[in-house]
Amino acid sequence: MILTDTKERKRFFKFALVGTLGATIDFGVMNLLSHFTNMDLVYAGTISFTCAVLSNFIWNRFWTYPESRSRPLLHQLGMFFLVNLAGIAIRIPILHYLEPPLLRFFEGIFHTSYNTAEFYAKNLTLAAAVGIVMLWNFFVNRYWTYNDVDHYHEIQA
Repeated sequence: MILTDTKERKRFFKFALVGTLGATIDFGVMNLLSHFTNMDLVYAGTISFTCAVLSNFIWNRFWTYPESRSRPLLHQLGMFFLVNLAGIAIRIPILHYLEPPLLRFFEGIFHTSYNTAEFYAKNLTLAAAVGIVMLWNFFVNRYWTYNDVDHYHEIQA
């Protein structure tokens, strides 16, 4: 269990750092696509999510769970991808339904311009989606994709 096992807490910390890098990629790509090409948030967020997932898989396989490389790369990538497909199924409704009320909130309460309100709404919406999906991804990946990693004894590579 994460709360009592030092190795699991260390893995969670590494997973969170990898996730932070992924979130940076996610936010960067989403902002580039939605602000400079006027791409819809759902599409921009889907593309940015895919870029972040690929980065996260590589870092998690080689840094967070290096001992999990006992599984073939493509098999593990497929498992990771399936977990993240479920994650995107969680994410898309959040992006779709949370942005409009946040946009109205920022426009109405803070009396900002539409562009400023849109920037804040998109980024806060994405932050909420990233946080929720990160929790899903950690637990499902830890106990399914990387279940070949011993919980209590790390195998030295």
